[in-house]
Amino acid sequence: MSYLAGLFALALIAPQSTPPIFQPGAPGAPSRVISAGEALELARTTYTADDVRFMQHMIAHHAQAVEMVALLEAHGADPRVKLLGRRIALSQDAEIVLMRDWLTSRGQSTEMQGGHAGHGGMDHSGHAGMDHSAHAGHAAAPSETPLMPGMLSPAQMARLAASRGGDFDRLFLQGMVQHHQGALDMVAELLALPDAAQDTLLSDFTNSVVADQSAEILRMQSLLSEL
Repeated sequence: MSYLAGLFALALIAPQSTPPIFQPGAPGAPSRVISAGEALELARTTYTADDVRFMQHMIAHHAQAVEMVALLEAHGADPRVKLLGRRIALSQDAEIVLMRDWLTSRGQSTEMQGGHAGHGGMDHSGHAGMDHSAHAGHAAAPSETPLMPGMLSPAQMARLAASRGGDFDRLFLQGMVQHHQGALDMVAELLALPDAAQDTLLSDFTNSVVADQSAEILRMQSLLSEL
């Protein structure tokens, strides 16, 4: 456990216990006793600009997964796929709330910034499930370019929305596997950056994403083999 994670854990149990919380001083300086509130504030301030971008982008990423499940409820056929979809939507809805709270409590916007620029300086222009390339009053074909890697492109979302029954179930599972793998890639990209994901809550969240979505990928691949 990191030093700041230890501070956070001690802060959480401080109201029920009497041991003091010590913050180590700078080299050559003594440690000092801090309050539970100070420990929580220290944990809250250990985030980077990359952490913020990750959370902002993951909110949009999760939102598309919830949109896909809404289509599943209307157009899907297999009850096993629908049950899995509902579980995914419940989980991702709850994580969207967590991510919004994380950003808001740190004074950060919950919206993607910089013209939808992605991680590593990449530009992922466009909006999930929508195409805005129409001009002169004529709508162009939906774009095959996703908002960010792993997400479904507007064209993929249009094909999903147009399908029904067993064809929908297969497209949904294939698309959600792609979607989940994109989330895993986003986590891996974040963790490769210096000083990223040191915040305790963010670290726990990324661990949860990897564990939950890896397991769901295996379940979806199993369902695909049975359809």
